[in-house]
Amino acid sequence: MSIAPATPHAPAPAVRLRVPTDEDALTWHRVFDDPEVMEFFGGRRADFSVYEELTARQRRHDAELGYCLWTVLDEEDAVLGFTGAQPWPHTHYGPVGATEIGWRLGRAAWGRGYASAAARITLERLRAAGVPDVVAMVDSRNARSMAVAERLGMRRAESYDTPRGQEAVCFRLEL
Repeated sequence: MSIAPATPHAPAPAVRLRVPTDEDALTWHRVFDDPEVMEFFGGRRADFSVYEELTARQRRHDAELGYCLWTVLDEEDAVLGFTGAQPWPHTHYGPVGATEIGWRLGRAAWGRGYASAAARITLERLRAAGVPDVVAMVDSRNARSMAVAERLGMRRAESYDTPRGQEAVCFRLEL
């Protein structure tokens, strides 16, 4: 399967993925402290403790599964956010039992191809780890994230109502 570049005329930006560190919890907390970034995640900043737990859980996922939500770094090693995969974290709705690919970048990194470039690296790593397929759960109002899923070659599948009363679209891709 061929995956098109982020835009037809621009090369994909250079990104690097690494397992999140303890320090990344604070960086993610700062990078995501923006109402636009959090618009589809409740609209307000998460407490620092949320990112402490999230980065610790991702380190466990990487050690146990060989993949996680990795910290995304640009060509100058600045933290942009995260991109990667994890087991779908909910048991009461959504694609229970699936491996979910996801991305969240700080506002300054939007519109530059970073999410698609990092997600492509994620797909390569997941294939190498033997993951047969992935899903991306995207708030139906989030056109930017839906566009990333489509650029990855994912197909729109079913929809779910979230506990917050929003519609989430499930995109699927066989690896």
